[in-house]
Amino acid sequence: MSERFDTLAQHFRENGHKLTQPRQAILHALLVAPKPLSPAEIQEQGQVFYADLGLVTVYRTLELMEEMGVVRTVHLADGCHGYALATPGHTHHVVCERCHAVVEIFGCELGEFLQSVAERTGYQITGHWLEIAGICANCQQMEK
Repeated sequence: MSERFDTLAQHFRENGHKLTQPRQAILHALLVAPKPLSPAEIQEQGQVFYADLGLVTVYRTLELMEEMGVVRTVHLADGCHGYALATPGHTHHVVCERCHAVVEIFGCELGEFLQSVAERTGYQITGHWLEIAGICANCQQMEK
């Protein structure tokens, strides 16, 4: 975890942002989370690292982190969304409908499809994300 924290801290600095104590607390909360967290969960878990962490700070920091590509919004089956740390450049996820565990999918083979969408709609495609819902292996085992 320390190596990943150091990498993320460096990413903040390279993008001209300070890594304040509240931001450190948010990073720590996301680093130890086994599933995407709501902003309220991030605040609650981040307060372990920085007691004065406020919800407004969490929202502002998540917005900044999303712009920097550090976190991704993950849409969950219950209609809510959470936040998870992201590997830069990867916007595809498989999300467990039961435990909400997230696995990033590496590699994208949607190039031809996106080109087809652009041609059919006249849009210039500037980005995309893909999220697949399912039941993870752990939850499948628990059902047996």
